Amino acid sequence: MTIQRHWPLVIIGSGAAGYTAGIYSRRAMIDTLMIEGLQPGGQLTITSDVENFPGYASIMGPELMMKMREHAEKFDLNIHSDLVDSVNLKQHPFSIHTMNDETFTANAIIVATGASARFLKIPGEKEFMGRGVSGCATCDGFFFRDKVVMVAGGGDTAMEDATYLTNHARKVYIVHRRDELRASKIMQKKAMDNPKIEFIWSTIPLEVIGNEKVEKIRLKNVKSGEEFDQEVDGFFVAIGHKPNTGFLDGQVELDETGYIKTRPDSTYTSVEGVFAAGDVRDHVYRQAITAAGSGCMASIDAERWLEDKRLKG
Repeated sequence: MTIQRHWPLVIIGSGAAGYTAGIYSRRAMIDTLMIEGLQPGGQLTITSDVENFPGYASIMGPELMMKMREHAEKFDLNIHSDLVDSVNLKQHPFSIHTMNDETFTANAIIVATGASARFLKIPGEKEFMGRGVSGCATCDGFFFRDKVVMVAGGGDTAMEDATYLTNHARKVYIVHRRDELRASKIMQKKAMDNPKIEFIWSTIPLEVIGNEKVEKIRLKNVKSGEEFDQEVDGFFVAIGHKPNTGFLDGQVELDETGYIKTRPDSTYTSVEGVFAAGDVRDHVYRQAITAAGSGCMASIDAERWLEDKRLKG
């Protein structure tokens, strides 16, 4: 099937933000193309049970994304399976180039490429993803009520995640490769004062071990070289997230950690006609519901901008 080359609106990326933006844009009768990327559905496709998305007491992450996709397709959203590797935002209409060597142009763009959790890339980490390994404490902490978990990291994210997990788990280990933390003093104190948290200093995780689910983490003390196993029910990697903004090549203003900067209370970026939604602009909440909400905002912002510029059709 031949896909038209020029579109009033192109959504780059799928997931809760992208699909919601697609639903709203098509309901507004904007001819829209979504280029969904290599991981359609984003981070939720590697999440197990989701119990905090309104309307679903419990639903698997991949199923929720499939339902969002089907909802968008009901309104005839054009979804193209490809990955954007570069864009030209310096002239209008914008041009978008993909991994499969296709080029599209657009009057407006919504960037909804998300952010990827950084992982340690140790044996067992990928295999037990969603079965005890997680990169999101606020997403999955509830499933470890009265369990023992471990958090890997030494920054604010690790301290925040560990402190949050004490609301559910009976014991939280923090494993850190150094004998001091990078986290802010206030976050360090909060974690250190929590009786449920125990630190394992100067130690690195070597392997995630289990059968059907995580059972223990093999650790190594970097000073003595000693290797030992710690039994846990869950392993949370909290070494930060990387926003998927490399393809923008600096053409949109980013913050100091690489997230797209948007105007207050809007999804407008530093480039007129380019909008951002979801985790690619949000390093604070990173939830499916907030991503969906910003996808709605981006679509409405884009619709109003296109209408104002008489570029909607």
